[in-house]
Amino acid sequence: MHSLGRAVYMSLAWVSFALGVVGVFVPLMPSTCFMLLAVWAASRGSPRFALWIREHPRFGPTVVAWEGERAIPRHAKWMAGFMLALSVVVLLVTLSLLWLKLLLVAGLALLGLWIVTRPEPGRVEPDSMARLVRR
Repeated sequence: MHSLGRAVYMSLAWVSFALGVVGVFVPLMPSTCFMLLAVWAASRGSPRFALWIREHPRFGPTVVAWEGERAIPRHAKWMAGFMLALSVVVLLVTLSLLWLKLLLVAGLALLGLWIVTRPEPGRVEPDSMARLVRR
């Protein structure tokens, strides 16, 4: 890979990682989606950084569960459901266009349904990290 491409991936990885860290502390800002983007970009720019994210005690288990099983932990499902419900309330109170309200509420409901139907992670096998690194 050219050094410019590697630099772009690394920049995206670090920005995404930083946004994910901010998301831990700032209500209404997600962290998991930014961590998934960070590990994806880091896998292309710095596999060592991607491995570090996967092994991180706070962010790693969720990332590994998604990469290995396309699974979402129960606590993350509850938090997503709460945030989606809060978003629906805010939309209903603040938007005046009925068609836009209905469209956005329907979209958020479908997103919530999709999240709820994802499996919950099983026990991670010891060699699963090695399989992820080889990708």
